[in-house]
Amino acid sequence: MTQLQLDIRDARLTSVFADGAELETVTTGYEFLEGPIWHPTEKHLIFSDIMGNTIYRWQEALGPFKLRMNSHLANGNTYDRQGRMLTCEHASSCVSRTTFYADGSETYEVLATHYEGAQLNSPNDIVVKRDGGVYFTDPTSGREPMVGIPREPEMDIRGVYRLEPKTKALMLLIDDFAKPNGLCFSLDEAQLYVNDTIRQHIRVFDVNADGTVSGGRLFADLTGDLPGVADGMKFDSAGVLYSCGPGGVHVIAPDGTVWGVLLMPEHTTNFCWGDDDLQSLYITASTSVYRVRMAQPGLALF
Repeated sequence: MTQLQLDIRDARLTSVFADGAELETVTTGYEFLEGPIWHPTEKHLIFSDIMGNTIYRWQEALGPFKLRMNSHLANGNTYDRQGRMLTCEHASSCVSRTTFYADGSETYEVLATHYEGAQLNSPNDIVVKRDGGVYFTDPTSGREPMVGIPREPEMDIRGVYRLEPKTKALMLLIDDFAKPNGLCFSLDEAQLYVNDTIRQHIRVFDVNADGTVSGGRLFADLTGDLPGVADGMKFDSAGVLYSCGPGGVHVIAPDGTVWGVLLMPEHTTNFCWGDDDLQSLYITASTSVYRVRMAQPGLALF
């Protein structure tokens, strides 16, 4: 356990952490971690080691277990409303879905690979709306050396997409990002927040009745001199927005004011809420998973 290191820009930053909260290293020794998701009933954490080409499952009593080797350089993960795992794969440039069964078996299927005849760049992060619509970002990260397999993209667009789960129809929602990365819905799902790794900011879009989006105003700036980029992003149950960025995890008020940063010892990529009360923030940061207790719970994925 180590004392929290905070870049306090507004006194309200300290209110998001539990009294006496410290930073704990949960598990370490990986190559480059991403995509943490908490299973609300089975009480385990799943996360991707992109360059280790493995998806892990971690439980408090058992530690880490290799859930899937040869994960196609899996990055972002989420659950749909049926508890199936959706995964963004860098090496295959696809979105996949895995159904886990009580007997230990599983089924794997590919949901999206191409848009208008061109292979997707490298799906990165992914969320599911309560109506089942799947939204994901598609930058070129997985076609670059650090976290992917170097190869030329087949399209000029770095887009944000919506996938209709029943028909698998793919709709391009937003095409003007430099490198879209983290995304999440507001608590009422009336707005979609998307950040941009290159421009280091967050934009917010209105979600229309048909699942499309409109608008796209600038919501918050995440620039900074410390290591890290705009990356994983989620709300807590009180409506406070959290986003990875330079230095660690940025905490952002509903009006877009950045209260400050939870400074991390490694390049921070993503996070999720877990444990029985959903008040532990599990953070993936390069080679390690960290945990810190929060004042407010997050939201269960299903």
